[in-house]
Amino acid sequence: MNVPSLLRLAALGCALALAPLAHAANQTRPVQFANGASSATLKGTVKGGHYVDYTLRAAAGQTMKVDMTSQLAYFNVLPPGSKDVAIYNSSVNGNSWSGTLEQAGAYTLRVYLMRNEARRGTAAPYTLTVGIVD
Repeated sequence: MNVPSLLRLAALGCALALAPLAHAANQTRPVQFANGASSATLKGTVKGGHYVDYTLRAAAGQTMKVDMTSQLAYFNVLPPGSKDVAIYNSSVNGNSWSGTLEQAGAYTLRVYLMRNEARRGTAAPYTLTVGIVD
């Protein structure tokens, strides 16, 4: 077998070995309210060091309310344009938050595990209820 063939075979082997990891990667999901509804209930499981981002658009001056039920998972509220700086952190302040939004745009609710649980590879189910009112 020549060198280019070996390199292609090695690349294919690496791709196949990493394929299961792609399924467990961080996820982003849009939040959709049913017609006429001002809230939605989201259920899922977060595992290990991965997180799930829920995105939703809101106007400045609206009030967002977020409640989470989970034994191990937490959430952060990130304002528009933020990658990791939260305006609310439930691991510090509790799994229920309500606040008036200062700017219009896409907000992110990031669901995650604390580092000690993430290192153990823990899987934590959660229920997240989010609402927006004028």
